[in-house]
Amino acid sequence: MRSDHHIPIEPANPPALKRHHSAQYYAHRVKESLTRRATKVFCAVFLTLFLVVCVAAFILWLTLRPHRPRFHVEEFSVPALAHEAGFENPAVIYKATARNANQIIGVYYDSAQLAVYYQEQIIGGSPVLFPFYQKPKNTTVIEGQLSGDTLRVSGPQWQQFVADLGKGEVVFRLDISSTIRFRIWRWHSKHHKMHARCPVGVGPDGFILPHYRDKRCPLYFT
Repeated sequence: MRSDHHIPIEPANPPALKRHHSAQYYAHRVKESLTRRATKVFCAVFLTLFLVVCVAAFILWLTLRPHRPRFHVEEFSVPALAHEAGFENPAVIYKATARNANQIIGVYYDSAQLAVYYQEQIIGGSPVLFPFYQKPKNTTVIEGQLSGDTLRVSGPQWQQFVADLGKGEVVFRLDISSTIRFRIWRWHSKHHKMHARCPVGVGPDGFILPHYRDKRCPLYFT
């Protein structure tokens, strides 16, 4: 006699249990989602504003950063070098420019002093400017002549000038020194001692050689 036994077989994928969440749970999830979105928007706005402020500050810094004055020698001559008896009445004729290239920054100059050097020895000099204010984007001309009491050339020095001319040129150095301050609106900087050192060479005719003309002079502060 045979009996049949039925073994229950569970389905391979039992039906998932449905979870029912309360309205409070869904409200909390929505609140979290809105908070994340608000945080992302806030971060994006903050980073954008920060970038704009940084760029604006950089542009302002470039605008307000003082640029040094620019000095150039336009003319320089010792006409007596072209004459055999020139030592009897020597003179140095010069013309230089001081340029304020700043956009909104002015420069106050105390009285300036000009000196001429030959082989690191001063041979003449005199005051050249009274105290003045130089506006932005402005050029001031400094010109004059050294002779008599303002020019002291010895006989041996003159003979050395003539010897240098035989080699093609005589090289001098034109120095302009002053104390300056920068001005931005109502703000004034501290005083800066400024020195412009301009090498100039003259040829056999006593006039400045072309490659020295309008050459920008090195500038130093002490």
